[in-house]
Amino acid sequence: MHNIDLLIFITYFIGIILFGVSFHKKGRTANDYSTGSGTIPAWVIGLSIFATFVSSISYLALPGIAFLSNWNSYVFSLTIPFAMLMAIKFFIPLYRSVGSPSAYTWLEQRFGPWARMYVASFWMLTQLMRIATILYLLALPMYVLLGWDMRIIILITGSAVLIYSVLGGIKAVIWTDAIQAIVLICGAIVTIGIIIYSLPGGTSQFIQVANQHDKFSLGSFGTSLTESTFWVVFVYGLFINLQNYGIDQNYIQRYMSARNEREAITSALGGGLLYVPVSLLFFIIGTGLFVYYQVYPDTLPAGFRETGMSDSVFPWFIINILPTGLTGLLIASIFAAGMSTISTSLNSSATVFLNDFYKRYKKDVTEKKSLSILYISSALISIFGIIISFYIIRVDSALDVWWNLAGIFSGGMLGIFLLGYFVKKSDNLSVITGVILGLLVIAWMSLSPVYFTGALEKYMNPLHSYFTIVIGTMVIFFTGLIITLSINKYYKKK
Repeated sequence: MHNIDLLIFITYFIGIILFGVSFHKKGRTANDYSTGSGTIPAWVIGLSIFATFVSSISYLALPGIAFLSNWNSYVFSLTIPFAMLMAIKFFIPLYRSVGSPSAYTWLEQRFGPWARMYVASFWMLTQLMRIATILYLLALPMYVLLGWDMRIIILITGSAVLIYSVLGGIKAVIWTDAIQAIVLICGAIVTIGIIIYSLPGGTSQFIQVANQHDKFSLGSFGTSLTESTFWVVFVYGLFINLQNYGIDQNYIQRYMSARNEREAITSALGGGLLYVPVSLLFFIIGTGLFVYYQVYPDTLPAGFRETGMSDSVFPWFIINILPTGLTGLLIASIFAAGMSTISTSLNSSATVFLNDFYKRYKKDVTEKKSLSILYISSALISIFGIIISFYIIRVDSALDVWWNLAGIFSGGMLGIFLLGYFVKKSDNLSVITGVILGLLVIAWMSLSPVYFTGALEKYMNPLHSYFTIVIGTMVIFFTGLIITLSINKYYKKK
């Protein structure tokens, strides 16, 4: 790595930490730490929502997927407007009316403490896996650069993000997110320009070669439920994105940080819709890398194609092909994407732990004690995320790992929200029954492909793994709906 690139990266890395730390102040309250006391401008929150959604999962894994296959995964992004409209219409007004920094306070009001504990627990498991996956992806380019042990890189990165997210609170997280959103967009645009300019035939060659290999395909429009077709990814995206923008603490905390409901809706709409075109840039990068290495096959080591190390293709291009100066910028962009998401998850997870667990069982908690719990829980979550990240090293595709784990750990919690909101007469019996059945179905769908062999093979889950969250959510919702209708019908007869 050229000294100029190293200087750009180090300057950015240190600058972001110092900028985040600058938001530290004495006399901070727990509410200020978690929501910024509702004083943050809508445009900043919108960029933060976008940056939170992007992460290095998008910045590295999406180009890797496009390089390896096609644009099938982009269908996921196309579902965001539909999920966003539902979140704006139903969920944002709900959370603003409740007024709690936790997204899951409403569940206790609706169904009791068990529902709140259940959803908060599964959400925190999801965040641990997300932090671990992103730390791994952040370590990839530095591993290619320096040859260091990836565990050391993960440890350094995780510790740095912890410092500014803890000391700066949600204001530091959101404002640094906004800066990093701009950096990563610029980095993506510059990369596409470099790739196209490097091809002898320019844009026309890019399109021609990509078309020859069907790289622009959004997937099969067939009816198969076992393959990653257009419809399978679309349905999966609808459920995951409704869960993200509708019930995920990372986003709800930002809605609560806005000055009023109107600004909360504006920030959600802007941040969500911005991801649709920007994520397309990542697929263009991945396809561009494929075309580039078709034109210049000797510049990519054979191992990248043979072992399926798709997540490493983009870092390799950054380090070995980009001119001096741009390498440092792109590495900074990757870290911008990852650091913003990790800091968000740390702050939100700590907020959930304080409000949904600690304060649930400890009464009359002082502000000083609340802040201590927020700091300690952030540190512990960071440590667990780092440890889990060590086990994700050398996976074939971090995107597949993340999507599958997100579906499993989501635990059908979207179903509880939908049931509680849309089925007004549903009670604990209907919800608990739905959750039990939903968890059994999720466990079967997740574990049967691995453990159902031999005579049990005929009982294996026949659907694509993306359907885990879809079926789990539907089982919870419709079980609760049927039981509620049956009970109401019974009492009417009596």
